[in-house]
Amino acid sequence: MTNNNRNEGGPPDLDELWRDFNRKLSGLFGGKATPRRGNGAGDPGGGGGGGGPSFQPSMKSAGVGAALIAGVVVLIWLGSGVFIVQEGQKAVVTSFGRYSNTVDAGFQWRLPYPFQAHETINVSQLRSTEVGRNSVSQATGLRDSSMLTQDENIVDIRFTVQYRLKDARLFLFKNRDPEAAVTLAAESAVREIVGKSKIDSVLYEQRDAIASQIGQSVQTQLDRLETGILIVNVNVQSVQPPEQVQAAFEDTLKAGQDGDRLKKEGQAYASSEIPKAQGTSARLRQDSEGYKARVVSQAEGDADRFARQLVEYQKAPQVTRDRLYTDAMREVYTNITKVMIDSRNGANLLSLPLDKLLQQAAVVPAPAAGPAAAPPPAESTASSGSVDVRSRENQRGRDRDGR
Repeated sequence: MTNNNRNEGGPPDLDELWRDFNRKLSGLFGGKATPRRGNGAGDPGGGGGGGGPSFQPSMKSAGVGAALIAGVVVLIWLGSGVFIVQEGQKAVVTSFGRYSNTVDAGFQWRLPYPFQAHETINVSQLRSTEVGRNSVSQATGLRDSSMLTQDENIVDIRFTVQYRLKDARLFLFKNRDPEAAVTLAAESAVREIVGKSKIDSVLYEQRDAIASQIGQSVQTQLDRLETGILIVNVNVQSVQPPEQVQAAFEDTLKAGQDGDRLKKEGQAYASSEIPKAQGTSARLRQDSEGYKARVVSQAEGDADRFARQLVEYQKAPQVTRDRLYTDAMREVYTNITKVMIDSRNGANLLSLPLDKLLQQAAVVPAPAAGPAAAPPPAESTASSGSVDVRSRENQRGRDRDGR
């Protein structure tokens, strides 16, 4: 079987493919191919046996083709260094495995492999890790979230630490597992803070403050380790005593709440009563000051009056004595509703209840206006005149007796 028969029934000949490629390459660059005659009937490129002419590429055409292929390969190789960094991400470029630089979002280029490589890190993603598991330790019989307080009580704390990346270079090259360092730093911080606090402050009073302290302590430790991590927030999910004593702690909490309520009620009552007492005290103080000023002024006036009376008494003793007596009697009789009459002939003492007489006169209806209504005033005038005459006589008799 000849070569032509093999080419018609089997796969294409590699020599023929190579010659076709060289002819096309020579035609592309304007080169000429030199014909090669066959040396026998078995030669597919020979002139005999009906075989067509055979071409052999020149060295110049082969070099141009190889240069073109090499150029295409180089362009593809250089293009492999182009990469895109998405928004919210950063790319760390390394040269032979060593840190070179950090690039931001956008179209970037680096030297192709194996000279340089890059690794993209999402710095805007909010990551989180949970601290405090429910698994029970076989050695102590307590949960991993159980911690000891300053007053030697056990409390279970579970919280979540949220963080972002602030330095991609530190995150990739300074620590082997920076995310595990966050968990370890959080456990260390919470045990230190809880160990310095009492259980009441951990459970009720300073719960938010403890979360803030944990965040600050974790950030300090991560900065010291150069992890390139920024703590965003610490969310305390559960803070409770162990299940065995949880009922007792709830009773204690209720008692504390009742105590606070009663204390507030007492403070409210004191706030309402103390101003009243202060106002009453101020009023009594002012009344006492006024009474003091009035009594002192009255005493000073009486002393001045007595001094003046003494001067007048030294000038006319009898007249001054009678005047003092008259004034005293007038003052006494203005405050009583009865009139005493003493007769000189040893008769019984008469008492005139003027108040009752006035009440009876007010109860009796007044008669119609007429001449009959005139006698009562005359009678009263006469009686008052007689009383006045008798009182004057009695006074004169006493004065005579005194003399």
